[in-house]
Amino acid sequence: MDSSLALTFLGHQTWLVEGGGHRILIDPVLGPGFGLSPATEFRIWPPRTIDTERMPALDAVVLTHEHLDHFHLPTLARLARNIPVLTGTLLPAAVSDAIETLGLTVHRLDHTRVIRYGELHLQLFPAGARTLFWEDRVVQPVVRVGDGPAVFIGVDADLSDVYVQQVRDGLHPPPRAAVVSNNSQIAPPGVPGSDTNLLPGAGDVRGRKSGLRVLNELLLDYLEPLDGLEEVILCGNGFLPANTSHGPYLYADHPAMAAAANTLQQLFTVHGPRPGDRLTLPADRPLVADQVDWVSIDAASEATQLAAHTAFLTSPVPVTVVPIAPPLGDTAGALAEVEEELPRLGRALIPTAAGQLAASIHDYLDGPLGPLRIYLALLAGPGGGEDRHYAWNLTTADFEPISPLTRDQAMARYPFGMELYLQDLLGILRGHVQVWDVAGSSLQCWHIGRPLDSLVYALFAVYGEHERPDLAARSYAYALGHLVSGSRR
Repeated sequence: MDSSLALTFLGHQTWLVEGGGHRILIDPVLGPGFGLSPATEFRIWPPRTIDTERMPALDAVVLTHEHLDHFHLPTLARLARNIPVLTGTLLPAAVSDAIETLGLTVHRLDHTRVIRYGELHLQLFPAGARTLFWEDRVVQPVVRVGDGPAVFIGVDADLSDVYVQQVRDGLHPPPRAAVVSNNSQIAPPGVPGSDTNLLPGAGDVRGRKSGLRVLNELLLDYLEPLDGLEEVILCGNGFLPANTSHGPYLYADHPAMAAAANTLQQLFTVHGPRPGDRLTLPADRPLVADQVDWVSIDAASEATQLAAHTAFLTSPVPVTVVPIAPPLGDTAGALAEVEEELPRLGRALIPTAAGQLAASIHDYLDGPLGPLRIYLALLAGPGGGEDRHYAWNLTTADFEPISPLTRDQAMARYPFGMELYLQDLLGILRGHVQVWDVAGSSLQCWHIGRPLDSLVYALFAVYGEHERPDLAARSYAYALGHLVSGSRR
């Protein structure tokens, strides 16, 4: 029996796994991008077209978790309704409900279940215990054909402790290959990102400029528990930020990253596939790489974006941050809706890292701190109007209106602050965008303390799918509505 296992890279973190005449599609995003609507789409990088009519027939789909770069309703809507969707035990109910609205069936698997399609074996392992809370529902697939080489697919989370321990105990063979996801998402210097700290001199400036650190984290730190790896395959970082003028993220050129890694270490061979590349692991021979003929790179679009990337790095220009949610209609009504939310937001901030640190300090740049600790500016946006200014009061756990401040004045007075477009916060509440979309595009913050003390991560805790399944369900209904309206045109 041929126990070869083939992995075809389809962009970002989508993989087609083949072996023994059977196929499993992992985290499928088969269109040009992902998001809740075409207006807020994050485009896949490098740009590619997938001829789904020529793509081989599937036995199953694996959904590792609910984030929109892995869970793409328009792609799932294109699948035959008899294809099972396999996932872990912790996938939010709002996600499975949305999938089943399409007529597909979701099967939740714990880590003891081995799914077999002929000789193609699949097992889903839970994320490692140190995984950050917004990724702790991730499952990590392990695939193999018969007794052939195993491949571990490390998706957006720390290595599964359960899997590592079972390998050490001899319950599983050591994997011959591992797929690792590059989630560094480092924008060029001067471009705001979710990890940007507006305080002068704060933030990891050296890390943002170092692809060496990215490689060290991916190849050495992350994979240290897995001994005996022969092949490591890079993916991730495969989309363009919304409203970008600078092309792809830094360190998103995985062929170049792999070449550098292979020059700098001799532990294993690193591969940086492009969409359409197929990597085949025979049982007794080295990995073989070729291309499938049903995936094509859009060379012209890629060249345009790379030129923009090079031009920006050569001559950086000021970046104007713009909202990504749909424009406001009734501004007064929108403001009333958001202000109704602010007391709940104020209470929800208390147990977050930012809220706890804000409550524990007593002095700041302007001197002793009173009860006001976190600044919030709700920006009017391109349509005009007045910005609204608030401060979080520890004695009431609520945001109260304050007099307008410049950014410099606010940073001098408050140890934590965020600037957020009114329409983007409203978009989160209405389900038109998700907090992850806003954090990587239009939200700007400052904070003292560690990176994880940022208000960005506080908002992840407050508005993520785990904390607000109602907002998640609302956003999926919004996405499904676009599917229906699109089918009518």
